[in-house]
Amino acid sequence: MVATATATRELDAWDPPGEAQRALKQALLAFLDARPDDACDRSCAPGHLTASALLVDATGEHTLLTLHPRVGRWIQLGGHCEPGDESLRAAALREATEESGMSGLEIGEHPLHVDVHAVTCSGGVPTRHLDVRYLVRAPAGAQPVISDESLDLRWWPVDALPADSDTVATMVAAAPAPVRP
Repeated sequence: MVATATATRELDAWDPPGEAQRALKQALLAFLDARPDDACDRSCAPGHLTASALLVDATGEHTLLTLHPRVGRWIQLGGHCEPGDESLRAAALREATEESGMSGLEIGEHPLHVDVHAVTCSGGVPTRHLDVRYLVRAPAGAQPVISDESLDLRWWPVDALPADSDTVATMVAAAPAPVRP
């Protein structure tokens, strides 16, 4: 499982763009400090850190989104930290690989974006996801394979995202060119 100290180092090393992202970074760091034993564990009912990926194709012109079965909307790939994850970055890459069915993915060194949102996890208890998001690139020609974690997977042009795709457009805007339209 991702250790609190590791997650703290990952966030400390990140220089977020803009006041809102800096404020959220500080909120996540305060949460990690307050919950040293379980901040990255889904059993932490007040909330827990999660890791996700803005997965783009080799050209940076499309992003792979999942039609999430529980959420019912097109969202980025990602999820909970698992026992074998050494870092948030490793968790994001594992989730992107598992949910896309693609190998050879490359992940950025630092987070791209953070977000906090209300969610009801599989245990049925309302909580918060403190989501740390990374930019992940697929190799040229990579084709996704739908897993049991998705109703559908689809490449979307970064300048024509579905209306119900939550904060994907915000992540695209935070990404370096050529990911931005």
